[in-house]
Amino acid sequence: MNGRAGGPVTIGAMDSSSTTPGGSARREATRQKLYEAAVTLIAEQGFSATTVDEIAERAGVAKGTVYYNFASKSVLFEELLRHGVGLLTASLREAAERTAREGGGRVDALDAMIRAGLVFIDRYPAFTQLYVAELWRTNRAWQSTLLVVRQQAVAVVEDVLREGVSRGEFSEEIDVPLTAAALVGMVLVAALDWQSFQPERSLDEVHAALSRLLQGRVSGHR
Repeated sequence: MNGRAGGPVTIGAMDSSSTTPGGSARREATRQKLYEAAVTLIAEQGFSATTVDEIAERAGVAKGTVYYNFASKSVLFEELLRHGVGLLTASLREAAERTAREGGGRVDALDAMIRAGLVFIDRYPAFTQLYVAELWRTNRAWQSTLLVVRQQAVAVVEDVLREGVSRGEFSEEIDVPLTAAALVGMVLVAALDWQSFQPERSLDEVHAALSRLLQGRVSGHR
């Protein structure tokens, strides 16, 4: 996958597990190649049309290597979803924790998470497109996995909202699960619209617009 700037970025670029020693590091590197090949091909031509042979060729490995690491193409894609959403979840959590360390409030934490989400999507646009597309499909073998990892990402936002309610920063009347899902959805949809239809805009511009929505200042009132 290519980010909008800086050239190719692999789906595992933020994964610290790639630093594990010996054979584990080599196997992880191979799996990263397969993730990258799979997400690129599936984004280009769809899951059904993509073959294991094509994934192996794009990754520069033997077909047997694919099956050594993943039992099937479906398992590979399921693990790709788990891995990619795991990276997104980690980036959201780190944004919230960093804000807390710096003494910011829960609104600041949500704003930092919005930016972290935009940065992630900007770096991994092909993966994000696949993820959003899969959310609308209910007949996939990996549907249960998708629901689990989606909830893990949303749960990070829920935690911040609950902390804000307990501290009196947010109204006790807010529906935490629905609000968290709405915030995550807002970032995903806005970012995809940005990249597809308004690519001339900068990340800072998109973040500023979503930040105003978060802080209730769309009408211009402060």
